[in-house]
Amino acid sequence: MTQHTGSTRHRRRTWRCTAVLAAGLVAAGAACSAPAGRSSPAHLGPSSAPGGPRAFTLVASGDVLPHTSVIEQAHAAAGGKGYDFAPMLSGVKPVVSEADLAICHMETVYGADGDYTGYPTFKSPPEIARGLRATGYDACSTASNHTLDDGAAGIDRTLGALDQAGIRHAGSARTAAEDRSPGRLQAGGAKVAHLAYTYDTNGFPLPEGRPWAVDMMEPQKILADARAARKAGADVVVVSLHWGTEWQDEPDEDQLDLGQQLTASRTGGRPDIDLILGTHAHVPQAYQKVNGTWVIYGMGDQIAGDMFNNEGAKDARGNQSSIGRFTFAPPARPGGRWQVRKAEFVPQWFDVRAGRVVDVNRAIERGENLTGVRDRIRQVVLSRGAAEDGLTMAE
Repeated sequence: MTQHTGSTRHRRRTWRCTAVLAAGLVAAGAACSAPAGRSSPAHLGPSSAPGGPRAFTLVASGDVLPHTSVIEQAHAAAGGKGYDFAPMLSGVKPVVSEADLAICHMETVYGADGDYTGYPTFKSPPEIARGLRATGYDACSTASNHTLDDGAAGIDRTLGALDQAGIRHAGSARTAAEDRSPGRLQAGGAKVAHLAYTYDTNGFPLPEGRPWAVDMMEPQKILADARAARKAGADVVVVSLHWGTEWQDEPDEDQLDLGQQLTASRTGGRPDIDLILGTHAHVPQAYQKVNGTWVIYGMGDQIAGDMFNNEGAKDARGNQSSIGRFTFAPPARPGGRWQVRKAEFVPQWFDVRAGRVVDVNRAIERGENLTGVRDRIRQVVLSRGAAEDGLTMAE
């Protein structure tokens, strides 16, 4: 466990949550929040045929992990009255808001009445939810090794704040019924189910009487939940996994094995999972097409303070990350698979001193000296042959 993290190894419209669907999802391990109440997206992509389902673009980003310094910066941005995280994220708002569906990873839980802390047990200001929404995020995974940092109360506050902001969530739950319903979203012409799981909760036990509070990373459960979501009508199933080894650029054996197992699973010849989004390692990791399905092993930390690796040295990799962007096209025939027709990544960097997330390519265009950051992220992201399968860096 390292001091900076407290962790160990390892558009937009809502798909309505009906009683019929919820009853059919007895195994689905993710939360379904209140309707987002947003208007239909303007950018939905082309139709496969006149009047047919429309393509959509999905973006996903890495861990939001506010250390004390980050909380202080958000307090300053609000003029010392409350907390404002929207300016911190404004640099990537164009990428996020232009997508039909945007998914973040909220690694920490929210505190109450000014009781906000960083390492080792994180309690973040609930205003983060408003900042994420203002940036354009529609949903967040909430299963991580920090989900139980403040017990059941932390989960309740976090999901309540996300609900209030109009952000869907998956991976933790306040009730058993909520746990049985995946995050449901509508993007283009597709119904998208979002599921999320974590490898551990830093030794904190599940709250008494709430064994469903956090979804744990068990292969058979993940697959059962994905099949249930598909049976309930999901066209695309997206799975967020909090996994891997901290500070390791390469995916570990557990990630590789689980990625193979999950992407190989099929029902009626159709893959049970359409996209895997990885978080936790604090550093960017590779993208790879496995059994025909894209896997991001690790996107890195989108927001974090100064990061120190396992040797106690400050490590700039901990403030580097990527955004994955995938364009899904409708199937050629009803009941077929929605295919990723375009796969891209966007290099990101968190400027710790300025307290801002930076779209690296745009910053380079403005003359900032970030070519080394861009090149390193690109090298890692493409390290497992993703370029040969069509992954490109977004310009």
